[in-house]
Amino acid sequence: MTRSERDLVTALRDELAAIDPSRPCDRVAEVDGLGPDPTGREASVARLAIRLRRLGEGSAAGLFEWASSADHCRAAWLRGRFLARGSLSLAGGRTHLEFVVDPEETAELAAHLTEAGLPVSKRLRRGRGVVTSKNGEAVSTFLRRIGATGALLELEARQVSRALRGELNRVLNAESANLQRAVSAAGRQLDAIAALDADGRLPDQPYVVRLVAQARRETPEASLAELAERLEIHRSAVQRALERLERLATLEVDGPGPGHAALA
Repeated sequence: MTRSERDLVTALRDELAAIDPSRPCDRVAEVDGLGPDPTGREASVARLAIRLRRLGEGSAAGLFEWASSADHCRAAWLRGRFLARGSLSLAGGRTHLEFVVDPEETAELAAHLTEAGLPVSKRLRRGRGVVTSKNGEAVSTFLRRIGATGALLELEARQVSRALRGELNRVLNAESANLQRAVSAAGRQLDAIAALDADGRLPDQPYVVRLVAQARRETPEASLAELAERLEIHRSAVQRALERLERLATLEVDGPGPGHAALA
């Protein structure tokens, strides 16, 4: 991750750690989620654990039961578990949420997260349980559910900005490629017209072909559609005329060709 992305993740975790649950049951749930030894490096997480202990909830660990708890208690527990064992990566514009827990907790945590609407995968890594989600939209919904708002808005704004930049670059690249092809085609057409004019074959071409050749010479930058509009003929007629000119320029002798009558 870049430094700004790391700062954003830290701000998000600080925002979650600053939440003061108003309900005693939520405080009990968050203490249980934090567990006895939160691993977060942020001082805000350590301050949260101390603050909850001072409120008399430090001895409440183990009293939370997921199955019988209300949704707001589950959200508090998930917030505590994320702060204690979760990490978030935004590298390369991709959101990666991961929990590292004891192996025996892996399946249970994965089940709780799935029930909370966060699709996850689980595995063992170097003797630890790892529960992961890479679904950016689902991760954002999960973070919002456990209380992240300000930092999450900033994250979503950055994602939208990145997506817009990517789309703009795609459009610009496509336009640049189209322009390059048009310039190359116009160059070939002008060379063909000059060659046919030099050897006297251009005046022998059908009227429409000569009309298109003259328009191309006068406006080498014009697109096929612009040439068609200027000459008040179909775009397909302009394209056939230019293709005929390029084809004839490669031949030593001009024959009537299959498109002669159609262009006359």
